[in-house]
Amino acid sequence: MFRILKPKKDTYITNRIINNKFRAIDANVGQAGTLDLFKLYNESSIASGTSVSSLNMGTLSASNPIELSRLLIKFDFTPLLELTGSTLNIESSTFNCKLKLFDVYGGQPTPSNFKVVVFPLSHSFDEGIGRDVFQYADVDSCNFLTSSVLNSTPVKWYASGANAEGLLGSSDIDIISSGNLNDGDGVINLWRSQTFAKGDEDLSINITKLVSGTLVGLIPDHGFRISFSGSRWPGDSEETDNKSRFVKRFASRHSVNTRIRPRIEVRVNDSLQDNTKNFEFDVSGSIFLNNYSRGQPAYILSGTTATKITGSNCITTRLVSGSFSKLITGSQHSVGTNFITGVYSASFAISTYEDATLRSHITNAGSASFNVYWGSISDGLQQATVGYLTSTLTIKTPQRTAFGQSLSVYKPIISNSRPFYTANEKVRLRLFIRDQSEIIKFRKLPREAESKILSKVHYRIVDMYSGDIIVPFDETYNATLLSTDAYGNYFDIFMDSFDVGRVYQIDLKMFVSDTQQVFEDVTSFRVDPITS
Repeated sequence: MFRILKPKKDTYITNRIINNKFRAIDANVGQAGTLDLFKLYNESSIASGTSVSSLNMGTLSASNPIELSRLLIKFDFTPLLELTGSTLNIESSTFNCKLKLFDVYGGQPTPSNFKVVVFPLSHSFDEGIGRDVFQYADVDSCNFLTSSVLNSTPVKWYASGANAEGLLGSSDIDIISSGNLNDGDGVINLWRSQTFAKGDEDLSINITKLVSGTLVGLIPDHGFRISFSGSRWPGDSEETDNKSRFVKRFASRHSVNTRIRPRIEVRVNDSLQDNTKNFEFDVSGSIFLNNYSRGQPAYILSGTTATKITGSNCITTRLVSGSFSKLITGSQHSVGTNFITGVYSASFAISTYEDATLRSHITNAGSASFNVYWGSISDGLQQATVGYLTSTLTIKTPQRTAFGQSLSVYKPIISNSRPFYTANEKVRLRLFIRDQSEIIKFRKLPREAESKILSKVHYRIVDMYSGDIIVPFDETYNATLLSTDAYGNYFDIFMDSFDVGRVYQIDLKMFVSDTQQVFEDVTSFRVDPITS
């Protein structure tokens, strides 16, 4: 699964000095098209006697003030929360979340060789409706002093500039610097950083721990503060040293260019590999049983009391071929600790040397057919008396050839695609793979063609207008790996990850033997707005 989470609100706060007269500590730029990160040293001055110590900026003379900004951003985690109790395993080693902000260069000076730090926010903020980024004349919350307004009363930061940091669970902090996420690692740092060498790079930071901690309710879901490195790095405090850094500019969620708005890219390998059509001897594989009631996934009910068949080791699978019989214990299919309603699986391997009679047949035919009986676990090792499903399974020997290149010529087709989808749809797309090198045999009666099933196929999604890759081929976390079942390969797309009104093409990368091939524009679709 590859999902893109979009921000609900973003802004930046500043104590910028305006016309050498006052600081814009009550200014709001919540509707601005950019997120400006800057630090100015000795660029402006304030009249003698003006207090700046109240801004928690340290002891600064009026003739040598520091001006800076800090970015605030909050994402909508609802799409992930809806899946954490079912198909999303945040404990998976493939679960990865990356915060991405995109550089906006408009000819302005850009700093280089600096570090940006991301902290989880400890309490919420309002975006506000300000947009003046020149005189900072729009007043609203949030700003450098207040985070929000509650019941017509301003809610102040504990330290101006959202700068009070401390341990997770503390009641008097603005940002969380460390905490215990109950994962066995004890108290760990909860900030993440990135160094910008040239200054024109995009921000791309791994925040997996922060997201998973938020999803399980350990970290408050208030968003993130993004800033230059602060006083916690002795000798490397870019907010308090004697250098100016102006200006690192990112696109905000109000940018006209929707493709460069902030995002969190969520990757996890949630592919399901059913080997019913490509099972091989000597190699472990899995077969599945899907149970439905009135069109909806449902538990198998057993016995006069209609007991739900649930959990691990709750079902048996018997394979029978001639005199050969093998019993396997199956389970309700699970994703992490989440058991999936109506889905059961059994994983096993059958050796070509397991039975002499079976081996003789395999040697002659190169395969063997089995009757598969799904039954009650209460039957134990006896022949199943309560049967849930009877099917067949053909197991083949691994493909072996003399050295040479494969002559197969595959052509992929997405058989059920539509030209339009609404932004709230989850779409399951089916892939039909035809081997064009196969000889077609003409028959008197029509016969449904079967798709080739490949264990390694990835998808990519590209904006057709701009050519931007929105979802790349992900072979690191396998977030774009296609699933397989008895009908072929398939994959799911969540349309809320994409921008309304844009047209996208789907590319496929197929791995066959020792080769790979990319097929571009296998199909295309447009995302339409949700209609009531």
